[in-house]
Amino acid sequence: MSAIGTVVAVAAGMLVALAPAPAHAAAGATLPFTSVEAEAATGTGTAIGPDHTQGTLASEASGRRAVRLDAGQRVEFSVPRAANAVNVSYSVPDGRSGSLDVYVNGRKLARTLPVTSRYSYVDTPWIAGARTHHFYDNSRLLLGTDVRAGDTVALQATGVQVTVDVADFEQASAPADRPAGSVSVTDKGADPSGAADSTQAFREAIAAAPGGVVWIPPGEYRLTSSLSGVQNVTLRGAGHWHSIVRGSRFIDQQSSSGNVHLRDFAVIGEVTERVDSSPDNFVNGSLGPGSSVSGMWLQHLKVGLWLTGSNDNLVVENNRFLDMTADGLNLNGNARGVRVRNNFLRNQGDDALAMWSLHAPNSDSSFENNTVSQPNLANGIAIYGGTDITVRNNLVTDTNALGSGIAISNQKFLDPFHPLAGTITVDGNTLVRTGAMNPNWNHPMGALRVDSYDSAIEAQVRITGTTVTDSPYSAFEFVSGSGRGYAAKNITVDGATVTKAGTVVVQAETQGAATFRNVTATGVGSAGVYNCPYPSGSGTFTVTDGGGNSGWGSTWSDCSTWPRPGEGEPGPDPDRNLAQGRPASATGSQDVYTPGKAVDGDAHSYWESANHAFPQSLTVDLGTVRPVRRLVLKLPPQAAWQARTQTLSVQGSTDGASYATVVASRAYRFDPATGNTVTIPVSGDLRHLRLHVTGNTGWPAAQFSEVEAYLS
Repeated sequence: MSAIGTVVAVAAGMLVALAPAPAHAAAGATLPFTSVEAEAATGTGTAIGPDHTQGTLASEASGRRAVRLDAGQRVEFSVPRAANAVNVSYSVPDGRSGSLDVYVNGRKLARTLPVTSRYSYVDTPWIAGARTHHFYDNSRLLLGTDVRAGDTVALQATGVQVTVDVADFEQASAPADRPAGSVSVTDKGADPSGAADSTQAFREAIAAAPGGVVWIPPGEYRLTSSLSGVQNVTLRGAGHWHSIVRGSRFIDQQSSSGNVHLRDFAVIGEVTERVDSSPDNFVNGSLGPGSSVSGMWLQHLKVGLWLTGSNDNLVVENNRFLDMTADGLNLNGNARGVRVRNNFLRNQGDDALAMWSLHAPNSDSSFENNTVSQPNLANGIAIYGGTDITVRNNLVTDTNALGSGIAISNQKFLDPFHPLAGTITVDGNTLVRTGAMNPNWNHPMGALRVDSYDSAIEAQVRITGTTVTDSPYSAFEFVSGSGRGYAAKNITVDGATVTKAGTVVVQAETQGAATFRNVTATGVGSAGVYNCPYPSGSGTFTVTDGGGNSGWGSTWSDCSTWPRPGEGEPGPDPDRNLAQGRPASATGSQDVYTPGKAVDGDAHSYWESANHAFPQSLTVDLGTVRPVRRLVLKLPPQAAWQARTQTLSVQGSTDGASYATVVASRAYRFDPATGNTVTIPVSGDLRHLRLHVTGNTGWPAAQFSEVEAYLS
């Protein structure tokens, strides 16, 4: 296999394309390692991908590409920086285990890199739309030698097929020294060989160090049950490459007085399946106010941190979350002043970073400068309710199924839930290859989604400085995911660069409104805007042009079809009703007879204006300027509807502001004997179609069951 595609490095908080693509904006974490994609290396394996199809190896890979190695085949990396350690993201067939031989500058090391499917191929049948997922795992190795930039490190398959995704090269620091005055877990009998159970020794060391430091020396320590009663103490290791705790539950406690500091060691679990009733988490519950988590390596757990109770002013920074079967971190209500920053998360089995305002609102908390890669079920970052929340300068790449890069949502899951409130700030984020097809909705989720799932968006949502690159579908989605049509409103999108969106820039599927300023797009696959609120007739979504926008002026016109990535708008069909399913509004309506009833495709339902209040009008937004040549107006076909005459004119507009008369006012007779249908020839190019009604001999209101518009 020759060098394939580009090499992408995650370094200094940037996703950097070394060749040939341009660099992305500085967002994400400042990281101590540099990642190189396997498809950018040389070797004898077979490249797979790209693919965005849920349930495939390539779709879960970084960059949607990887390299498959059969026995004897290798992939060789040119090392991008000085390093003495490597971490490799890989996959092996279900039920298999083995190793990769490692070569440095052509010399085979005595050490091998273990590979296994033990922690992969996760099934969650209780999650609608989920398929077998979590194909990849991570394996790390201290090389035992220093390598320089430009040296080569090769990985060669032995007895099992291995798909290599990406390699992280790092200069691991030497073990730190024991802090003066600390209590070592080995002083209390902990076994650094990992043979004996060290749980009780950890408990005794914590009890012996109130207000002090518990030292975890280099070694591997096996814990068979969780710790509790942890408060006013620091647990510190010699560095996560050196001090390693083996156990699937570390701290499990519902309250703490706080001042807990966890730093510089690894916790690697044995979680092979997701069991939501089991607290198989690094932290389950509360660390208490004024606590921190830093410099940790967390792997093979259900959740890294599932935080409930009081965690005021908690800081979570400079950690790595790898291979969780569910969330990386979830602030599960009542988080105040929490800062989650400069973390790296790869291969999470649910939302990588989430705030869920259950029982009490999360408030004044933030996710900032984090790098999230390959969440294989759900979102990269998700905010479910909460007050005055900030999501800033994060880098999210390669979401796979049932999720977006970033989701701002009122989906409650359970009660009591606290919806979005105050100001939600989404600023400076970069989203690369994010968004996915949702099999439950049978349509895609955008790179950044605002979702009025269980209630209308009442908060002020401010989305600024966003970069969206290579989204397989849309850049910005506004939806009520429950299908109940709650409004997504009070939204501003200011300053965004969208490059190569697969379908549209704006995907509006519910009523509401958003203002867009300085949003530029290139390489849009289908059209600028898909504006088709659901349910049909529930209301309109108003896209306000605040100026400075370019590259996405067109609107997808057929709400009966979904744009397909890269296919463009289909050619005009003269027999297609341009008005069906389009947003409709009126000067007034009577009871349940709302404007959407006139464009819902059902001739038995109808719009009726306010009574005894002529003139009245009905306006339909066709989505884009169309050469309309024929209108068909209908009333319900039942014989119970007596013949009547309505007096009306047809008006049209290209911008929704200035209207001109297209057909002068005259009387039109609707007669059940002829289907209660009227056809009106039209000659005009228009986007906004308005029927201006001044009289009705059968009822003191304007009435239409269907308004249809055709090109011929």
